[in-house]
Amino acid sequence: MIDALPLWLAILVSVCVVVGAGLTMAGCLGLVRFPDFYRRIHAPTMGTSMGGGLILLASAIFFTVTGQRLVIHELVIFLFVTVTTPVTLMLLARATLFRDRIEEARETPPSDEAKD
Repeated sequence: MIDALPLWLAILVSVCVVVGAGLTMAGCLGLVRFPDFYRRIHAPTMGTSMGGGLILLASAIFFTVTGQRLVIHELVIFLFVTVTTPVTLMLLARATLFRDRIEEARETPPSDEAKD
């Protein structure tokens, strides 16, 4: 680790991490309000996304300045999370819907298939 961290870097990284963590917490607590999985997947998660982005930005700034070179690990992490999140959400939604239809839950959305 470096001996003396510049004050401006410490303040900038600290603000990004604290604000990012606060936004992430607010987004997560907002999701708790919704009663079931189907309503939660349609909830806007801007706070959670912005929070994670700020934390990744703080990490990129810190390691770029202290390492004297551009660090692209954070950009790759952001890219992979952005690409894989919708796919994961779709798989979770389909698995939940399948489970609820098998268990014949009350508030399950109807199937598109015609019944004989």
